[in-house]
Amino acid sequence: MSLVGELIVLLVNGLQTGAIYVLLAIGLSIILGTLKFVNFAHGALFVVGAYAGLLITQEISVSNGKLAEWGYTTLGLEWGYFAALAIVPVLVFVVGLAMERFVARPFYDRPDTDQILVTFGLAIVVQEVIHALIGPQTYGYEAPTSAFGLLPMTGPIAVPLSDVTINVWRLWVIAITAALVLAVYVIVEYTDFGLVVKAGTRDPEMVRLLGIRITRPYLVMFGIGAALAGIAGVVGGPLQNTNPEIGMTILVPAFLTVVIGGVGSIRGAVLGGTLIGMVQVTLISLGSLSLGGFTLNFSPWSQVGIYVLAIVVLLTRPQGLLGSEEVSV
Repeated sequence: MSLVGELIVLLVNGLQTGAIYVLLAIGLSIILGTLKFVNFAHGALFVVGAYAGLLITQEISVSNGKLAEWGYTTLGLEWGYFAALAIVPVLVFVVGLAMERFVARPFYDRPDTDQILVTFGLAIVVQEVIHALIGPQTYGYEAPTSAFGLLPMTGPIAVPLSDVTINVWRLWVIAITAALVLAVYVIVEYTDFGLVVKAGTRDPEMVRLLGIRITRPYLVMFGIGAALAGIAGVVGGPLQNTNPEIGMTILVPAFLTVVIGGVGSIRGAVLGGTLIGMVQVTLISLGSLSLGGFTLNFSPWSQVGIYVLAIVVLLTRPQGLLGSEEVSV
């Protein structure tokens, strides 16, 4: 493979990996930056979206867990991937509304440690409920095969002027993420709804004196952040395995994305997610390097690389790359 081909593959894979982090980080960032709520259950919303999409898309076999004991050895609606892509955001949005009303709202005025404990406990509960019902086995998505009569959804596609082929679904993940990021950015920055939320963050008492019920915009904003996590679980499904632990696995990189980009900044979440994705994919792509009889394997260091990136950013710019000076991280 030529150098140009390798660079194209590296770029596409890095952007796709970062796109999943971006979807999660935007939800985290708007919840933490505007609602001032530390949501460690965001990974659980990702898991809910991934499993909901899996069950809507196809039928799965259940060999462990309580459902198998109760006689439910197969589950799934087999409605197809696009049905999941349409239904899951609505479903997780409703879950997010319930979480805001019954979990987050009573803790808005509580210390951050209380928020972390209650949401982290909720994440563990969700993980263990799925584990108990379905079991620990790993499932894979049946990737979609066509998209609106345009490009194929899966399989290789030739890249002009290069001797390389790439997985088309990675391109669709990037495109879907870009569209959603643009939509959320417009809502937050250029609508009256976004203005009310930001004003309520700075001076909620004044907003209430103006006759605005700030709890309603907060509720919707929390639901939007939850829906983005659910979408991330669906769009990432064809490129990863689905199991009860994936929420905890992806939670830390998602928070690091927020920290690197800057709390409350949508553009920062995009930049942070892209940087983390590129660092991970680059280290994995390097594979092993032999130096004087000593072999250094870079792949296991892909996770370490994102922590090093976060440390460098925090030492040079504590508020994040695009964060406000007023935000302390």
